[in-house]
Amino acid sequence: MAAGTGFLTTHILDTANGCPAHGVKIELYRLSGDAREHIVTMVTNNDGRTDQPVIAQGELAVGTYELVFSIGDYFAGYGQKQANPFIDVVPIRFGISKSDEHYHVPLLASPFSFSTYRGS
Repeated sequence: MAAGTGFLTTHILDTANGCPAHGVKIELYRLSGDAREHIVTMVTNNDGRTDQPVIAQGELAVGTYELVFSIGDYFAGYGQKQANPFIDVVPIRFGISKSDEHYHVPLLASPFSFSTYRGS
């Protein structure tokens, strides 16, 4: 299905330290059956957000996507480096059903838990 006017954003909140998570690598993939296509790699800024939308306005297409957050490296920078961290790489798979809407997929994370929701 063709792209519409929608776009995709994300942000990461460090719930253990009560601040945005800066410097976190985020990768976006588009999934189709067994195929997994890499779309973009970004890094969060000081506000825990990407400097641009993960998918720009007008480029969002209906389909299944996966955001992969390398949050373990971030927490290692806080002196919480472990040989086998409990939370390391967090993949979030989600569907886009309307290409003309804004989809926001935030990550709330600590070294021992994470959650997400469809934001606005």
